[in-house]
Amino acid sequence: MKKHKRQNSFIALCVAPATLLFFIFMVYPTIDVFRMSFFERGAYSPTENYVGLQNFGVLIKDTRFIVACQNTIFLIVAVTIVTFALALFFAACLTREKVRGNSIFRVVFYIPNILSVVVISGVFSAIYDTKNGLLNSLLSIFSGKAVSVLWKSEELVVISIAIAMVWQAIGYYMVMYMASMSAVPESLYESAGLDGADKLTQFFNITLPLIWTNIRTTLTFFIISTINMAFLFVKAMTSGGPNGASEVVLSFMYGQKDAGLYGYSMAAGVVIFLFSFALSALVNKATEREVLQY
Repeated sequence: MKKHKRQNSFIALCVAPATLLFFIFMVYPTIDVFRMSFFERGAYSPTENYVGLQNFGVLIKDTRFIVACQNTIFLIVAVTIVTFALALFFAACLTREKVRGNSIFRVVFYIPNILSVVVISGVFSAIYDTKNGLLNSLLSIFSGKAVSVLWKSEELVVISIAIAMVWQAIGYYMVMYMASMSAVPESLYESAGLDGADKLTQFFNITLPLIWTNIRTTLTFFIISTINMAFLFVKAMTSGGPNGASEVVLSFMYGQKDAGLYGYSMAAGVVIFLFSFALSALVNKATEREVLQY
């Protein structure tokens, strides 16, 4: 009994520092965000004026915040669908097909994931350059006339950011799905082939159901992380421009803080937190299904 108590005391002592830091730097700041959202306060002012739900009332009528929400939702949906579709496609090709240089392709696809967002943003900013960018140059060659598309215009800037985000993320998830697909017994595919199932049928009826747990986990993680990644790409590529056309919810929140509207910024933070939590729960519920075993 004493030995058991000593073990528990030792475990508690080991866990205590990490738990203390977690509460100081995670739990307390999160709670304080909710508290500050009910106050009006400058970023560096000690004076606080209680305003209740006024910050939230102004927020839902703020056109810039509405645009930021629309951009964020578009990036979450578009980037998630395209990234996962391409990651699954390339993973299936490199796993099920006999491709020469399989290992090289894995490395090449994974490289964008180890690059910083700043580097990727710089690369794509050069590609999108109106005068000397690679994209306009290629379009000029194929069309036979000078092409000068403004890829960072108000109409195209969010799509341009989405392309950069997809390029950055595909390799990481492709490698994860390749690991899951490699664990599926080959005998299942052989039996399906004898029954007349083509490769597309095998993919949707064997591969996807058997790696669904991995897909579900990565999907939830990716959707939530996209909110943060969208902010990083916007900050590095456009700073929310032109005219706020590429603003996302996190860049909007930081912009309000920098403008000295600390309480208003915290109200935006509360909305983002609740949206992320609700979205995570919704995705988990929507992707819930019986786990298949083999």
